[in-house]
Amino acid sequence: MTLKQATELLDAHQYPTDTEQLIEAHGDYEIDHPNGTETLSDVFGRVGNETYESAEQAREAMYCALGHEAVGRRHYSDRDPTTMGTLGPEQVSF
Repeated sequence: MTLKQATELLDAHQYPTDTEQLIEAHGDYEIDHPNGTETLSDVFGRVGNETYESAEQAREAMYCALGHEAVGRRHYSDRDPTTMGTLGPEQVSF
């Protein structure tokens, strides 16, 4: 499932709820990432036992707990300036 589908799944859940109830109801669903998959059980397992008053709180917890596989290339940004004292790429003007 995509992150959008996982979000819709959380939106349809009954609130208030807690982490254990979300894992019990939806833990087997797998989220597809650019670099693999992980279950909602894995994601919410990183959060600890929390209570969610709304779908928005559950979505925020899910997005914060996603593994690094969801990010793409780690520690990379073509927007960050080169660290002082290191040689970086030459700037190119288009």
